[in-house]
Amino acid sequence: MKAVILAGGYGTRISEESSLKPKPMIEIGGKPILWHILKIYSNYGINEFIICCGYKGNKIKEYFGNIDSTLWDVELVDTGLHTMTGGRLKRIQDHIDDTFCVTYGDGLSDIDINNLISFHREKKSLATLTAIHPPERFGVLNLSGDYVTEFHEKHSGESSWINGGFFVFEPGIFDYLRDDSTVLEKTPLETLAKEKKLSAFKHDGFWYSMDTLRDKKHLENLWTSNKAPWKTW
Repeated sequence: MKAVILAGGYGTRISEESSLKPKPMIEIGGKPILWHILKIYSNYGINEFIICCGYKGNKIKEYFGNIDSTLWDVELVDTGLHTMTGGRLKRIQDHIDDTFCVTYGDGLSDIDINNLISFHREKKSLATLTAIHPPERFGVLNLSGDYVTEFHEKHSGESSWINGGFFVFEPGIFDYLRDDSTVLEKTPLETLAKEKKLSAFKHDGFWYSMDTLRDKKHLENLWTSNKAPWKTW
């Protein structure tokens, strides 16, 4: 199975570092957060990756050109500078012919990828997202059983769930993606939710997105103190 990493955004909220490199190349413990994400997947036997590059994508290409990545089969695809998340996926359609994983290039979790994939297959959904409990800054999902029903604006609480990435998609997802302007999290996922084709894998464990310099420092502290929950390898 292949895993697709969305790694082309500008990362404007962490501009202290993203002015020099794309956000997925910002380091935690001396390694790009992108490396940590690949390690999460490879721990579950997924070693084929398609990385959707955009902003400062040359930095990602330089990195993989300079490391011994024999463990991984990495394909770097330039998906455009201003392309939205759904558009980036649409651009790699020709590289996919079976069920595949997708996640964002800035989020870490101790999610069990095998359990996620098994859940997706059991539900026979076209798409599965990982639902996690939100920090206050995120919008939330309404769930009915194991399916997404609606998307809502921000509010907090243990009963709330948000989209944490770590998707599993069938190739049929490409029928819901139009062009470079398509935002995956808007019309495509909202349509799938209405059609009851979007299931939610509930993850109560660790999940953290590196949006700001404060987030980076938090992840760095977890790593250096040997308390990084995502280090499952």
